[in-house]
Amino acid sequence: MIELLRLFAPLPMQLEGDAFGFIYEDFLSNFAAQEGKGGGEYFTPYSIVRLIVEILEPFAGRVFDPACGSGGMFVQCAKFIERHHESATRKLSVFGTEKTEDTVPLAKMNLALHGLSGDIRQANSYYEDPHKAVGAFDYVMANPPFNVDKVKKGQLAGDKRFMFGIPKSDNANYLWIQEFYAALGKKGRAGFVMANSAGDAGHSEKEIRKQIIESGAVDVMVAISSNFFYTVTLPVTLWFLDKAKGGTPREDTVLFVDARHTYRQIDRAHRDFMPEQIEFLANIVRLYRGEDVDTVAGSDVLLKENFPDGKYVDVAGLCRIATRSEIEDQGWSLNPGRYTGSAAVAEDDEDFEVKLEELYEEFTRLSDEAAGLQAVVDVAIQGVLDA
Repeated sequence: MIELLRLFAPLPMQLEGDAFGFIYEDFLSNFAAQEGKGGGEYFTPYSIVRLIVEILEPFAGRVFDPACGSGGMFVQCAKFIERHHESATRKLSVFGTEKTEDTVPLAKMNLALHGLSGDIRQANSYYEDPHKAVGAFDYVMANPPFNVDKVKKGQLAGDKRFMFGIPKSDNANYLWIQEFYAALGKKGRAGFVMANSAGDAGHSEKEIRKQIIESGAVDVMVAISSNFFYTVTLPVTLWFLDKAKGGTPREDTVLFVDARHTYRQIDRAHRDFMPEQIEFLANIVRLYRGEDVDTVAGSDVLLKENFPDGKYVDVAGLCRIATRSEIEDQGWSLNPGRYTGSAAVAEDDEDFEVKLEELYEEFTRLSDEAAGLQAVVDVAIQGVLDA
């Protein structure tokens, strides 16, 4: 099948909407989901990508995904532009890097299927930078593999993409986060999926997170519930960076949104967002930014219920704006649940699954801290033994 796709990938097909287009997109989703089961890689669900795009608002410019897989992020960028009655072909330039050689022709074919052209390179983004990404892009979107270990950090010395330092823990999350930050131009925005544990990780990762927060680029953090991904149940957090918010009322603040109670239950093991829920969550961010809201998908009821005056306000259990000093008081945590508090509900109505997620997140955070302490102890003991 991959050999067949290699033959088709260069063809300039404009097939969206016909029978082949639907069949191909269904095949692509299933293939990517199967390919992404190992190594911390997970096919990004449509509603998660759609939410990232709606918050990021990539109207025009250069879009980069250094872990692009089959190119789904790029496709949703194009559809966002088309929903605003513009031509994606004229407005967007897309650039991607993908480690798996067999997935590159899939991405190229996906772009061709949607009338897009792009520069997709096969490379390992930890060690290679084929697009010379530092400061080069208007938008970065990604769903990188989480919690990857055994990265050869000795090969990263002097790499300008890791300007805040190399994390000491055997975990690549803060390598990815720095790659996304470094790739943005002076007014660039990034939106990406990240493991929940990254928001509270300690030691060297905490120091890197502190520097990123102090840069003023962290703009919005959105907590997503479990069961959105097809192959794993883990909850995730969406990070949004904006280097253009300096000099605006948002310069010293971060918006935290807890969307763990917002979802549609598809079946016992799967959830997604309805269109009006995606629009509502994106509208919270638009109100925070002082932008006009969209209500074409039917989010007006939710908006009126939570923001009756049509202006942003903190809503318990849903959203809260925190200042940088408040974030410092929380140990530089970027976990939305620490800031939004709990919704006003009767105790019997509390969602047991949400409580379990919160306990699991706390367990993950403490496990990370324990691993860091273990490493310190191991070094100290080894020093004594070698003396």
